[in-house]
This record gives sequence, C-alpha cells and structure tokens, in this order.
Amino acid sequence: MLHRYNGLWYELQGDHYIPCLTLPAEKENKPIGIWGQRHKQYLQEYKKASYINLLTNGKVNSYLADIDKQAQERFEWLVEGFKQAQGITEQLKAEVTISEN
Repeated sequence: MLHRYNGLWYELQGDHYIPCLTLPAEKENKPIGIWGQRHKQYLQEYKKASYINLLTNGKVNSYLADIDKQAQERFEWLVEGFKQAQGITEQLKAEVTISEN
C-alpha cells in the first residue's frame, strides 16, 4: 500500500502496517582490510550512533576503506621508522637469512 502523504510503501503485518524501508546502496564497494574491520567493530561496540548514521547514509563501506588505508599507511611508516632506528637493512636481512640456512 502506498501512503498518499509521505509516499512510502507499507505492508500489512498482522494488524499493523509496517513501512517497507531499504538502506541506500553505496556507489563503490571498496575492500576493507584488518584495520577497517577492527574500526567497524569499535564503532559497533562503542559508537553505535555514529555507525548507524554511516550505515543509513550508505557511507559505511567507503568510510571504513578510508580508515583502513590511513591505518595501513601509518603502520608502514612506523615499521620503516623502527627499521631505521634499529639499523635493519635489506643487506642485513639477507645475511641473517643466509646464515640461518
């Protein structure tokens, strides 16, 4: 049944009419890595309103993909910093690998 004032479709469930609602589809379905998945879990547990807002606006996937990309870049930056601080080079890694075999 189409409501003439608000333009929504309704279906009868028992004695009540329930609106037929769907979430908007996202434009792109970007892959989400481990950092995006962890952030999604954090949002679902501690920031429920923010997660629901992203979900209902159809932006949760692109948001999480962006978070994942930023976190991965930060992780790689940290690893490079640790390597430099410890004096680890590709030559050193090759020497250690050869001596272990």
